[in-house]
Amino acid sequence: MTTILFLHGWHSIPGGVKPNYLKDHGHTVINPALDDDDFDAAVAVAQAEFDKHHPDVVIGSSRGGAVALNIVSGTTPLVLICPAWKRWGTVKSLKPNSVILHSRQDEVIPFIESEELVTNSGLPQETLIEVGNDHRLADDASLSVLHWVTGVFASGGRLPWMDEIPEGNSLGKNDATSQNEAKYVCDACGEEIIIPLDLTEGSSQSYVEDCPVCCRASTIHVEIDDEGDAHVWAEPEQDHK
Repeated sequence: MTTILFLHGWHSIPGGVKPNYLKDHGHTVINPALDDDDFDAAVAVAQAEFDKHHPDVVIGSSRGGAVALNIVSGTTPLVLICPAWKRWGTVKSLKPNSVILHSRQDEVIPFIESEELVTNSGLPQETLIEVGNDHRLADDASLSVLHWVTGVFASGGRLPWMDEIPEGNSLGKNDATSQNEAKYVCDACGEEIIIPLDLTEGSSQSYVEDCPVCCRASTIHVEIDDEGDAHVWAEPEQDHK
């Protein structure tokens, strides 16, 4: 039986149309209440539920999509529904085993933001599936696509366009080179920077470092998955002030 961690949106509540639809189709759905006012608290709840239940798939809707991006989920697939990643959190890239469902008519989160997220990640454009006619994606067609994508991921399968992504590539051009070092691309100058890894600092790390080429400060993010692989990316430091 598939276990899904479903992370609801801002001012939403557990037990909505989408998690109930997935339950009705035979999935076990973990659907915690997330704090609307404190994003870090919402991430902490989601992380605790992930660590407790080890779900097969994580689904995040709107603000819940931002929460899903900001938990340490290792190689567990992500399904993001109209993710509000530009409004909450610090993570700006997707891992390869991810899919975004979004409507071009979304009146809350612009479709172009999901296009930008896919581009940031160096993933095929097919990663973004256009479906539905509004932000909720609670219509029959959208729910069917959600069920299909979830089923493929839960069975350990890959969606057709994922064959374009090399095996072992976890964040495109920013993946780790070894257990002891990793590389990222400086957002300011475009140079590839190799950094040492300190695995004793935990599985999720963030710190500010000056680029050795252009001297611009970047916030460096390091996530280490369940298999010990490190995924590293950088953002301009001023985005976090």
